Amino acid sequence: MTLPPGARDARRVGGGDINEAFRAVLADGSEAFVKTRADAAPGEYAAEAAGLAWLAEPGALRTPRILAVDDGYLALEWLPAGRLDAAGVEELGRGLAETHEAGAPVFGAEGACAVVGFGSLRLSNEPAADWPSFYAERRLLPLASMARERAALSAAGSDAVERLCGRLRDLAGPPEPPARLHGDLWSGNVMAGADGRPWLIDPSAYGGHREVDLAMLRLFGAPGERVFAAYDEVSPPAAGAQERVELYQLLPLLVHAVLFGGSYGSAAERVALRYAG
Repeated sequence: MTLPPGARDARRVGGGDINEAFRAVLADGSEAFVKTRADAAPGEYAAEAAGLAWLAEPGALRTPRILAVDDGYLALEWLPAGRLDAAGVEELGRGLAETHEAGAPVFGAEGACAVVGFGSLRLSNEPAADWPSFYAERRLLPLASMARERAALSAAGSDAVERLCGRLRDLAGPPEPPARLHGDLWSGNVMAGADGRPWLIDPSAYGGHREVDLAMLRLFGAPGERVFAAYDEVSPPAAGAQERVELYQLLPLLVHAVLFGGSYGSAAERVALRYAG
């Protein structure tokens, strides 16, 4: 393991996902959550730190304060955990809408977030001219290729993804400016503080379509329908959003097919066939 210089009293804890995680006291006396991994890619933790800071900028939802970052570790302020209460659920919905509305300069990202991770998987955020191009060229096509290479997606599924990408301009919904996305928004990346309010953690941040975050939250365990109602009160979705939910769930399904195989490949194939025409 690699810890920040001067860190002491390190105790192993859960919550590191693919990383080792520790509760430690840093040299300045700050109590920290430290994640570390021997094979972390250069810039991986810097991208996560930059994503957290970017999501915090609008002031709509909280992210942990970054205490130290290096290629070998990321140290964040220690957050006592609790349970999301009813007010916290509504805060998540409203805050997510306000965060999305804060926008992004491009579809994609540059600088520290030019490459982001989903678990051990790395994907390019190289900007594209529009959302359909980004979603096809930076997400669906590369992921389908990786899944096919790993025998996690059938040839029919891979072909369906390609045909779907050819139709994206008709499928993706009315054009919208880039939203400020968390990028990996499932229930495990919404932490409840001791005060019952939400914190966003573990982002794969970029500028994209806001329905991506909402679709993933529906796929992997939103803390209640009130999240979406509160979101809609601030920023109602464009016409046809309900018909696009699975289109944007295809992204996390392909990610999971690449990482875990199993039934995720068949689920991705079913969705791709629905939209392939």
